[in-house]
Parts: sequence; C-alpha cells; structure tokens
Amino acid sequence: MASQPYELQTAQMAFEVPGSSTAYQQLAFHVGSTFDQDLLLRAGKLMGDEAKAKGAHILLGPCINMQRSPLGGRGFESLSEDPVVAGLGAAALVKGIQSTGVVSTIKHFVTNDQEHERMAVNAIVSERALREIYLMPFQIAVRDAHPNAFMTAYNKLNGVHLSENKRIMDDVLRKEWGWEGAIMSDWFGTYSTSDAVNAGLDLEMPGPSRWRGGLLEHVVSCRKVPAHVLDERVRNMLNLVKQCRASGVKEWAKEGTNDTPETAKLLRKLAAESCVLLKNDKDVLPLKKDKSVLLIGPNARTSVFCGGGSSSMQPYYAISPFEGVQAKLKNQSKIQHTIGCYSHKELPLASNQFTVEADQSSKKGLIFKAYNEPPQTEGRTAVDEILLTNTYCMLMDYKHPLLEDDLWYADVEGYFQAERTGEYELGLCIYGTGNLYVDGKLVIDNTSKQTQGTVFFGCGTVEEKGTIHMEEGKTYHVKLEFASAVTSKLDGGGVPQFGGGGFRIGGAWVLDMNDTIAEAAKLAKEAEQVVICAGLNQDWEGEGADRVDMKLPGKMDELITRVAEANPETIVINQTGTPVEMPWVHKVAGLVQAWYGGNETGNGIADVLFGDVNPAGRLSLSWPKRVEDNPAFYNYRSEGGRTLYGEDVYIGYRHYETVKRDVNFMFGQGISYTTFDLSGLKVSKTGADDLSAKVVVSLTVRNTGKLDGQDVVQVYVRPTKPGIRRPPRELKGFTKVPVKAGSKATAKVEIPLKYAASYWDEIREAWVMEQGSYEFEVVDGTGAQEGLVGSVEVGKTGWWNGL
Repeated sequence: MASQPYELQTAQMAFEVPGSSTAYQQLAFHVGSTFDQDLLLRAGKLMGDEAKAKGAHILLGPCINMQRSPLGGRGFESLSEDPVVAGLGAAALVKGIQSTGVVSTIKHFVTNDQEHERMAVNAIVSERALREIYLMPFQIAVRDAHPNAFMTAYNKLNGVHLSENKRIMDDVLRKEWGWEGAIMSDWFGTYSTSDAVNAGLDLEMPGPSRWRGGLLEHVVSCRKVPAHVLDERVRNMLNLVKQCRASGVKEWAKEGTNDTPETAKLLRKLAAESCVLLKNDKDVLPLKKDKSVLLIGPNARTSVFCGGGSSSMQPYYAISPFEGVQAKLKNQSKIQHTIGCYSHKELPLASNQFTVEADQSSKKGLIFKAYNEPPQTEGRTAVDEILLTNTYCMLMDYKHPLLEDDLWYADVEGYFQAERTGEYELGLCIYGTGNLYVDGKLVIDNTSKQTQGTVFFGCGTVEEKGTIHMEEGKTYHVKLEFASAVTSKLDGGGVPQFGGGGFRIGGAWVLDMNDTIAEAAKLAKEAEQVVICAGLNQDWEGEGADRVDMKLPGKMDELITRVAEANPETIVINQTGTPVEMPWVHKVAGLVQAWYGGNETGNGIADVLFGDVNPAGRLSLSWPKRVEDNPAFYNYRSEGGRTLYGEDVYIGYRHYETVKRDVNFMFGQGISYTTFDLSGLKVSKTGADDLSAKVVVSLTVRNTGKLDGQDVVQVYVRPTKPGIRRPPRELKGFTKVPVKAGSKATAKVEIPLKYAASYWDEIREAWVMEQGSYEFEVVDGTGAQEGLVGSVEVGKTGWWNGL
C-alpha cells in the first residue's frame, strides 16, 4: 500500500503544507440529520470515489462515537446521540465507500467521546451502557456492512487502553461478532509493544513505528508475543493489502481530483437535506426572490464548511451563504451584508488578504522560504521557496533534502493593503517559535515566552496579538520569522509532538461591537427580509479540545436579540456541529439548523431558505436549554485521569424524557413547508421464532399541504412491563418517505425483533429479550399529531450473543 490512508468525512492528518496544492471535496457534516440511508449510501460512494482520485486505498471513516454532551470538540464529526441513527447511517456510508473498492475504517473504537486528556483518560462505563449505547453503532455497522478496518480509540476503557484491550478487540469484535479485518491504532495511539500485539492490534499508526520493528523482534524472541499471534497480525495485514490491491488504485498513483458538476450536485443535496427547519412562525419562510435580503453575521460572507482538526481540509471551493442567497435573487444587487459582531476565538485567517508583491495586482498569497541558518546569519541561502495561499500551515510531513536537521528556519512574507483607516489586530499561533514584523517593526513576539494553547492538536501556543494603525490605501510589508518545532518552549501538555511545526496568522479590524450591533438593528428595522448567519466555526469546534460552555461566542446572543426586537420576522441560520443555548429562540420567527455543509454550504442553505428544497432534516441530537440540563454535565471532562459515564444508558433524549426535562428542541424534531398525516398503522411479527423474527411496521403517509415533501417516519419501542428500569422509549428504526402534494405513500420499516426488544443482562453477560408485550410508537418529528401505537408479543424469554 503505497498511498497514505485518506480521510474525507473525518480526515486524519490531512493538512495543507508548504508545497501542497491538495484540495478535497468536503461533505456536509451531521449527515445523520438527513435520516436517509439511501442518500448516505450515495455519500459513501462519493467518498470512495474521492479517495481513489487522490490515489488512496483506505478511507479513515466514518466516525460514529456517541455525542454524550453538547461540548464535545469532535461532536460535529459524529452522526448522532442515538446508536441506531449512528449505526444505520454508518452502515450506509460503509457500503457506499466499499462499493468503490476503497477500504472503510470505522472509528473510534470505542468511548472516544471527549477530547479532554483523550490519550490518558479512563472512561468508566457500565457493561450495560457499553453494549446498549457505545458498542451498538459499531455492532450494527458490522452486522449490515462489514467495514474492512477498525481504528481504536485513544483513551482507556475501564482501565485498559483500547489499542491494547483484548476484550474489546478480540473477544467482542472478532470472536463474538465474527468480524474479520485489520485493526489500526489512531495516530500515536499505540502505547505498548507486546500488550498491543497480543490484544489484537494489527497496525501501529503512523509510521515510522515507535513500538514495533526492533522492539517487536525482541518480544517475539523472548516469547512475550507468541509466534502464532504474530502470524495473526501479519495475516490480517496481508489480507488488507489484498483488499487494497483489488481497489484498482495503483501504487504511487498520481493525485487527481473529483471536482465535477455531478459531484457538486450531490454535495449540494447533502448540504440542503442535512438542514433542519425548527421554527417558521407566520410562514416567514420560504423567502421571496423578488424582495431584498439583509444578511447579518460573521458566517454570512464566510463558508463555514466544517469544524477544526484533522477533518478540516482545503476544499476545491466553498460557497458562502451570501453567495448562495445572492444567486437566488432576481435582482442580485438587492442584497446587503453587515457584520453585526465578531464570533472568532482566534482572529480570522488572513489568507486572502496578502499579495506576494507590493503591487496589489500580483499573485495572492505569501512566500515561504526555508533555511538551515537563523535570520541573523548573513548571506544565508534559501533551500526551498513556496507560494502559500493559506495562513494556517501545519508542517506535519514537510521535508526537504537540503534541510540538514530537525532545527531549521523559515521566512514567510507578503504585502497587505489597508481597505480602511483604523486599528488592525494581528494574531500569531506557533508550533515552534516565531516573531511577526510589519514594515520591519516587531508587532508580535511568540518566541521569548510561550503559553500553551489548543491549536495544532494542542502542540501550539495561544494566539499572541499585536495592533497596528493602518491608513486606507497604504501597503504594508508583513514578515514572519519562524523556527521549527524543536524550538518550542511548551511542554506539549501531554500531547505527542510531531512534524516540523506550524504557524497560524490571523487578522481583523478593531471594531466596537456595540456600534456594529446597533447598526445591524437599525438596518434590520427597515429591511424587507432579514437573515442572521450565526453559529460557531472551527475555532470553537475541533479536534484536541472540548468547548467550555454551550453559549454562542462574543455578543452573538445580544446581536440576535437586538435584531429580532427591531424586526420580529428575523430568521436565524445556525451553523454549529453541536447544540448551543438559544435565549432568543422565542423572539425570532424562523430558525434553521444548518450544521457545517461542506463545499456547497451556501447553496444548500439558500436552497432551503427560498424553498427550492423543502427541508426534511430531523435533529440527530437533543437541543437542551442549558448545558447544566444535559445528562453528562457532572461527568464531562477528565477528573483525576478518569471520566465516569454516570448517565449510564440515559444519554440524550433518553435522559430528557425520563426526567421530563424541557428542551429547546427534541431529538428527531424537524418541520417542513408542507404538512403530513400518519394513519393506518400496522405492526406485525414475522419469523419462525422470536429470536429470528422481524417486526414489520407499515403505515400511510399523506401529504396534506400544497408542496411536495419528504417525511421521516421514526419507530420507537417501549416494553409495557420491563424487568429492569429502561428509558421511556428508544428509537429502533426509521425511513424517509417522499410524498407529492395531495398524495399518499406507504412507509415500511423492518426491525430485527431481538434488536428492538432486548437489553444487556449484566449477570448473564448476554442480551435478554423478555417475554411480554412491546409497544411500537411511530412519529414523524413534526409535532403535528400524536404518535401512532401498535404492539407485538414476545412469547418466551430468550438470551443471545453475537450479531
């Protein structure tokens, strides 16, 4: 396998480095909210095709960890808080990926559900919660799709790191589930030689190996690793090589692209169908194409296409909401934008603000020059020179034959022309050391003293800032003097150090947010149509750190409140990967949860806003009112090296419904521009015996409105007299049904009875399906009617293991 494993939906170590022109298709995150397995199958196939275009045999995804808390840094990468939505969605993605011949690597196995101390934390989980919640999506994916590879989690589970956890890798995955394939570690997530090999870990990632090679030879020679165990690891890797060869991807294949109109069309569909319409008072939506639109907010002019970390890659292109909305208007000049307020954590990247020469008609970007000698060395000669188009640069695999050591230096410089007169703030994050100069004057010193930050996977500093006065029309020379990673003064905070270092240059005009909010409210009062583009971005949601609270950043809540008071027909487009507090929710007329929509973010949002796509998404997450309301509130971070999963099986909606806690929006909720009616429910049981039986749920879905649409039929189970405390109801199946206006369609959902009815018996160490009656409630999430209820009988209690 010559090509590096490639990751699209949840990219692992895919970053722009000097010399790289790599760009990718970025899919919509939270595709779980589509509740559409057929669409996810197509998305998976697109991911496989993209991997092949890049010359990669293996795709590192999908990620199906559970979203225990709204604060999870990588929550945006996962599919749901519900194991059935995550499992069925993952199975569809895996089938699509592997239909192209590309190997799908499902991850992170298992309980990698927070970022805080993710390599050290011990997740303490009951066996019942482990089976019913955290292992279940992986079990469903194995049952329905058989992913060819697994990736272990960083953390410990009940005292044992997952990459050396024999019970999980061998006893459960390989023996109980009968799965065959290769298991790899997450990057730098291997912590031993003999323990990991004996437990079942086939591949340590990344190379070059730290724990194998000579160390492995030694433990085999002294029989700490038996020869037959080593043979098993080798056999699994050889089978993986055979699968990769069958993909048709040539070794050392030249990297290509998959940027086609057909791909863009599917990406746009994914972005639109992931959107969830949550509020539409007085039918303020869809917008009118012949009226003007005022767009407010920092996410309007920027395409917030994904969160941060290894899943963030340089896209072929990225459409902003402003671009998408403008393209819809009959008169494209009838659009206006005002910032309202900032929402960044680190200053926005200054990527598009530089030119390589003082002449502003020259190429966009900055020049990167690498040296063996420090800046004060007279007559030094650059060994490499590269045009950079991005001011976020992690030098993960940057090498040059003329660089003599791990210690090397670089100058990064370009020219900035001021578009206004005022104070401009620059920011610099560094992995290594660096100083930033403007016209030869030191503006930021990030060398002499450094403070640990969260960028570059926790390897980098906090953002150091400096402010300069600029005059409109004047051009300024900006230069970063950088030294490689080995010069860093940070201790790393327990994070493995890797690569040559990195730098991040941001910048923004210093504005008074009170003034910008007042201006937005004033404009909104007279505007025909007002849309606020709110939310988070990769500063706040990304790998390496969890959020500290559930609030929107800065003065975003105040902005929305003031604008909504000025114009009660205000619509909010919220782009986040996880829930946020919404103290203004009763003031706005329209609300769309748009997540991070990939390349086609802006077009997908515009399609929904103007009704060219009738929204049909449903929330794959509960939306609590406050962070204190969520069931993991007491136990969401590492305390003394451990995290107690104290909510047990009561994750997400299972908790809120059990304790009757009000939420802003329920799991599975979402409305449409049309209306639906459910009727004629039939629930039956087929099969020779209960353990092999299926529950068949069928009903009629009628579109009672004036627009074509899609409805999501959700099937929940509740036992009438359980022998153990269980949640009030649990989702067990779903389907999406297209129905034309005034017409009807039949919805049908089939569920294995043992999966619908069973819970994990910790005494028997097996699933138990108790004798008795089980009610199946069917809803569509629109809240238009009470759920329909049918039931089936289980005649005899039975226990089972495996799939």
